[in-house]
Amino acid sequence: MLQVSLSQLKSHSRRFIAITLAVLLAVAFLSATLMVNASTKASLKESLGQSYASADLVISPPTQTPLTTAELAAVTSSPVVGASSGQRPLFLQTNLGKASVGAQLRDVPTDPALEPVKLLSGAWPTKDADVVVDRVTAERNSLSLGSKVTMSADAGGKEPASLHATVSGIMAASFDPMSSGTAQFVGTTAAVEKLSYPDSGFTGISVLLKPGVSVADAKAALATTLDQPADTILTPDEQTTQQVSLLTGGQDQLTIVLLAFAAVALLVAALVVSNTFSVLVAQRTRELALLRCIGASRAQVRNSVMVEAIAVGFIASVLGVLVATGTMALVLTLLGQNPNFAFATLAVPPSAIVAGLVVGTLLTVLAALVPARAATAVAPLAALRPVDDASVHNTGGRLRLVVGVVLLLAGGVGLVYGGISTNLLIALPAGAASFVGVIMAATLFVPKLVALAGTLAVPAGVPGTMAAANAVRNPRRTTATASALLIGVTLVTMMMTGAATARQAFDSQLDSRYPVDLSVQAYPGEPAITADQLSAAAALPGVKQIARLDLVGTVTAGDLQIPAYGIHDADAAALLANSANRPTRTSVVLPKDVKATTATLNSGTQTTNIAATPSTTYELMAVVSLDAFPPVAANDPLRREAAAPLWISVNESLEANALMDLRTSLATALGVNEYQVSGDVLEKATFNQVIDMMLLVVTALLAVAVFIALIGVANTLSLSVLERTRENSLLRALGLTRGQLRGMLALEAVLIAGVAAIIGSALGAVYGWGGAQAALGSFADVTAVIPWGQILTVVLVAVVAGLLASVVPARLAAKLSPVEGLAMD
Repeated sequence: MLQVSLSQLKSHSRRFIAITLAVLLAVAFLSATLMVNASTKASLKESLGQSYASADLVISPPTQTPLTTAELAAVTSSPVVGASSGQRPLFLQTNLGKASVGAQLRDVPTDPALEPVKLLSGAWPTKDADVVVDRVTAERNSLSLGSKVTMSADAGGKEPASLHATVSGIMAASFDPMSSGTAQFVGTTAAVEKLSYPDSGFTGISVLLKPGVSVADAKAALATTLDQPADTILTPDEQTTQQVSLLTGGQDQLTIVLLAFAAVALLVAALVVSNTFSVLVAQRTRELALLRCIGASRAQVRNSVMVEAIAVGFIASVLGVLVATGTMALVLTLLGQNPNFAFATLAVPPSAIVAGLVVGTLLTVLAALVPARAATAVAPLAALRPVDDASVHNTGGRLRLVVGVVLLLAGGVGLVYGGISTNLLIALPAGAASFVGVIMAATLFVPKLVALAGTLAVPAGVPGTMAAANAVRNPRRTTATASALLIGVTLVTMMMTGAATARQAFDSQLDSRYPVDLSVQAYPGEPAITADQLSAAAALPGVKQIARLDLVGTVTAGDLQIPAYGIHDADAAALLANSANRPTRTSVVLPKDVKATTATLNSGTQTTNIAATPSTTYELMAVVSLDAFPPVAANDPLRREAAAPLWISVNESLEANALMDLRTSLATALGVNEYQVSGDVLEKATFNQVIDMMLLVVTALLAVAVFIALIGVANTLSLSVLERTRENSLLRALGLTRGQLRGMLALEAVLIAGVAAIIGSALGAVYGWGGAQAALGSFADVTAVIPWGQILTVVLVAVVAGLLASVVPARLAAKLSPVEGLAMD
């Protein structure tokens, strides 16, 4: 029988393409997930460890207290140390001429071998007034050799310390995530000390060992010298491993999420493989019957099918692992072309290979058990016709339905309760249980809904009537096929509904926090924004209105005393959409939680009692009308304690990237830092970008499961064509054309795919809203938002994909002549 199985694989290899595709995709997904986890850690090591990659050892402080200058000197003078360099990155403010940015300054190592980045042009600083800047900052701010910059920082003195420096060199940007988000500068030790607090210490010490000194001996010697534990003295690889663990919290959250999607793909693949083996068994009906008649036992026939499953599963798993490796290599190679991601590193852990091979092969074998058993369940002379071994009329079928209905009802109640009580820990498992119940009880409603939908095909004539009848001829197989597609569609729609609902809840929450689109926060003591800067900002594309508030005085309401800012009535009308936030000439608008109806305005030496109303957004400020109350004098002491902001409205049509660019342009035009420009639209844009990216990634991941399910649709039709060969040929002999036969099969596929998509969309909308309510209801008003356009697109794509899945089976059915078909047994 082994030779029979191998000959089947060799002579009928095309029959196994569907199984190979399904298993290949699922295994590729699983292996790629494990590779993503390993590659992420490897890439983090490359980036986190860059600052000390050239060292032999890295010394960290044993407590939160930094290492001292004396300890650095002790390390440097140790007989095992060839060179050392203290790490003390200093964060400060740097004026680059046209813009002021947050920056990081570190001192150049005493030994060039300890320098972590490459110098691209110029020279490392040798004078205190020299600095080297990273390439990204230089290009972004038009800096070159000889450019002037001014650095300032609070060094513990009465006035901020400053350093006027000249760019002496340009270096490659560091990949270290602790510094890659800011401008990077390197200066002399004296320059760093000038801008630092006295005795600020070091966050670490990089060490080069003398030739011939072993790492183990050096660790012991340095631990004795510093009187600190040896586990604070690590090699660069040990240090980065520790940092990666701290950064990820010791948990592989991303891997867990991706493995959940891989599990969905594997489940769908198992359904498809089971149905596909049913197709293969049906195709070999006469052959298997003949083997039984000439003496093959049931076990031998069953084992022959299992041998085929093992072989196909293993080959498909090997291909899946290779596809995953190739895809990851391609993605990381393309990512590495971007200089900002040059640290991206491919890692292929043994677990990705072993898990892919074992899971893929085991999945195929387990999925083939039922078809293999069905192939030997009846006598040879009965031609081994397929049987419905889990119908609603046998014990197994009834038990499954009872369990499914219980899970559906109990899980549904738990999901509702979790949503009402905003408890995600209850809603999540309850929703999952109810969905499992839906799948288990699907035979109760899927065939009936397909039959109901079949009435829509009746106007198509005989092909439509036959398609409706054929779609439910084998309820178990129809349910399994629809369930595979239903799983993917439900999860896609759930994510779409959850994302839309979360977006609306987040937008409402932001609207209650920010009165205007953008606000530019000013600080006491900073140079005032000039009229020319204000005009330049107002002229930027995308800016609708800009207004400068002014300090009017302070407002007292009960025990509360806060600064009062004034805005002109015309500006308030243009900028503040909610009239409750606009002051009148006889009233003040207080913070949103203050319920006082009157307040006292203290402006200079004048005191005025005025009416008060709470705002919907203000938190730590009161707003009055500048047309009724003048600002305080320029030399008023209050101006040393508070500074008025700028309020800006922008065009609603601006996309997220345009808003981020506008933020940069506003900061440059106004001469402020980017972090001082904040507001509703920026947070909305950032959140929406995250939501859109997450939705794109999740949809792409689930698309794998949907594609595998569509392979199942094609194979269900193939089995249907095989079982109805004589019937189809008789219809052809009675006048049914090839086109009508193809149309009949196409309608059958559309009915199954359409019903699965509609059920999945309905379930996904419910689960998406319930999940959003449970997750967000405790801090935001959650209103169900159904993305009808996106859901309709999902349904249409599923229907069209089902139609395309019918092409190959329909072509094969129409290709067979009526005479040949009627002659077949």
